[in-house]
Amino acid sequence: MGWLPWVIPIAATLPTGIGYEWTGLSFQEKVAGSQALGLFALAILVVFLLLVALYESWSIPLSVMLIVPIGAIGAVLAVTVVGMPNDVYFKVGLITVIGLAAKNAILIVEFAKDLRSEGHTAMEAAVTAAKMRFRPILMTSLAFILGVVPLAIAAGAGAASQRALGTGVIGGMLAATTLGVIFVPVFYVWVMKQVARLSRRPHDADAVPQERAAEK
Repeated sequence: MGWLPWVIPIAATLPTGIGYEWTGLSFQEKVAGSQALGLFALAILVVFLLLVALYESWSIPLSVMLIVPIGAIGAVLAVTVVGMPNDVYFKVGLITVIGLAAKNAILIVEFAKDLRSEGHTAMEAAVTAAKMRFRPILMTSLAFILGVVPLAIAAGAGAASQRALGTGVIGGMLAATTLGVIFVPVFYVWVMKQVARLSRRPHDADAVPQERAAEK
């Protein structure tokens, strides 16, 4: 919220009988900051519901959304390291990271889902999908990261807002890309195992489907 966190402790030390209030842009900034958590929750919910409609499943989208916190942590660490405030521009970048991190996970989960339908185990499908989609994920992510580099190194009028947006997106995408290709397969296998355990099917997530075994 910009400079408000530094002003509030000072205002709290005012003598008894003297109060303060926020007006104008400061009031709007304070109100907007209290709404940030709800906006993030709404963004994650919308992405999750879209994935549920796409896959017609409640479990597969969960393996996609588990990568979102990693991207968010990367964005927060990036702006913290460079000493930038947690302002509204950073929040816009964080919502962007949510969508892009989910996009990378979809590339892996989509292939893993197809391989599972062909008779592969969850582990085989996840590892194979990660290998097959590694290059597309890396190239699209690097292209986007390089595209926002000018924002992260901007100078002149409006540079602070551009740097906050660019730095957050770069940090989030670096974390989601480098760690996503490792953790998305892990999340997928874990979710499939939990689904198999809860549904109490004859075969678990690591077992070859009976139809496939019969063909062999």
